[in-house]
Amino acid sequence: MTTAQPRTDLDVQPTPLALLLLGREADPASERGVDCPGDLPSPSDPDLVARARAAKEKLGDKVFVLGHHYQRDEVIQFADVTGDSFKLARDAAARPEAEYIVFCGVHFMAESADILTSDEQKVVLPDLAAGCSMADMATAEQVAECWDVLSEAGVADQVVPVAYMNSSADIKAFTGKHGGTICTSSNAKRALEWAFEQGQDPSTTKILFLPDQHLGRNTAVRDLGMSLEDCVVYNPHKPNGGLTAEQLRDARIILWRGHCSVHGRFSLESVEDVRARVPGVNVLVHPECKHEVVAAADLVGSTEYIIKTLEAAPRGSKWAIGTELNLVRRLANRFAEEDKEIVFLDRTVCFCSTMNRIDLPHLVWTLESLAEGTLVNRIEVDKETEDFAKLALERMLALP
Repeated sequence: MTTAQPRTDLDVQPTPLALLLLGREADPASERGVDCPGDLPSPSDPDLVARARAAKEKLGDKVFVLGHHYQRDEVIQFADVTGDSFKLARDAAARPEAEYIVFCGVHFMAESADILTSDEQKVVLPDLAAGCSMADMATAEQVAECWDVLSEAGVADQVVPVAYMNSSADIKAFTGKHGGTICTSSNAKRALEWAFEQGQDPSTTKILFLPDQHLGRNTAVRDLGMSLEDCVVYNPHKPNGGLTAEQLRDARIILWRGHCSVHGRFSLESVEDVRARVPGVNVLVHPECKHEVVAAADLVGSTEYIIKTLEAAPRGSKWAIGTELNLVRRLANRFAEEDKEIVFLDRTVCFCSTMNRIDLPHLVWTLESLAEGTLVNRIEVDKETEDFAKLALERMLALP
């Protein structure tokens, strides 16, 4: 039996934007923490894998490495567990003996891990520049101003905030403080149903959904049967969010103008193109995609849903996947021997550039620093923020 060769092309072509050279360059004007104190190993160092293994072995049970699905293969090989952001945060909390939680993901994920783990555990992000463009689209100041706008429109007491897991600790805390809950892409429908139930009159209760407008819109329309007219988009860069008081009073769902830079690039043309190129293909996309993409897809679901669907798919089936490219390539390699044809939905590269900042040199630097007793890049959420954020998370965990 021949061994299937790793898939590296998946019908994609380099994008001229370069996506910050997939994490190899920096924009100091817009990014945090682009410098590491101390020496960072060269990406060409042939001993990086051995060095990572040695440092991890030296640390033993003191370290627990979390790897998000969108991470590079060179990093994911050292993860003790893999998964989506919330699963990984809970996995970390379930390992109280681990002094160091190395989160190979992005900033808001490490914050969630710090919120859910004990005070004795220290959460570390290998590169502090690994942020999330979606999470950064909603700042605490902007959301507080939005609440003032809702108050002036006379609707704030009717609004229940629902914040996506892909948000900062500050936004999660705001949500907890104002009686709202957190949601994931898996339980967004139940979270919205819960939020509508919180008002004295569900028919007049409104939801402020942030920061991803697409997940909020898709859940409201596709899962709850609402109309596009029930939704308005609040733009934090416009006076009063670009909305009139009347529009706010008439709306059922107030969507924050945010999006995922990866999932937001897929288009209806992408779907039509792949159907023409791959006859009989099943289009499977993440609910962070635009509404017209979700409407044109065959199946829609979270990252975990995508993985489970491909696991259960019959041999010889064909799939076009609309999510981050590292994961799609990994799945294509995994199922190649089962003759499952898995292609990327778009023709151009669609890595998450900030996820790709967690590369092997940063991981080696982190593990070796910890092994030498030097704590680096700790992510620590202040107590008040943590308490309100945890309250919102606990409401989500209590959802049936």
